[in-house]
Amino acid sequence: MTADQSLEEKAARSLEGRVVSNKMNKTITVLIERRVTHPLYGKIVTRSKKYHAHDEKNECHEGDLVTIEESRPISKTKAWRVAKLVEKARVV
Repeated sequence: MTADQSLEEKAARSLEGRVVSNKMNKTITVLIERRVTHPLYGKIVTRSKKYHAHDEKNECHEGDLVTIEESRPISKTKAWRVAKLVEKARVV
């Protein structure tokens, strides 16, 4: 690792998904869905995973589309933080 690399901040992984829960204080649950090809049958299947993300201002609500990025561990289950609120949920 050179001096230039240590000064630069490493690019954090980012994912985009829907908020499925905001019941915790400063924490949201984000559902990330990705489409992959089945290894044997070749059919496209949807895989999903939930992540807990840190929402400092409690501004995200259920149904919102958000971008989350990797960060240092904040708690036992939380190592992601909200980078951007992409789209607010439509009120019916």
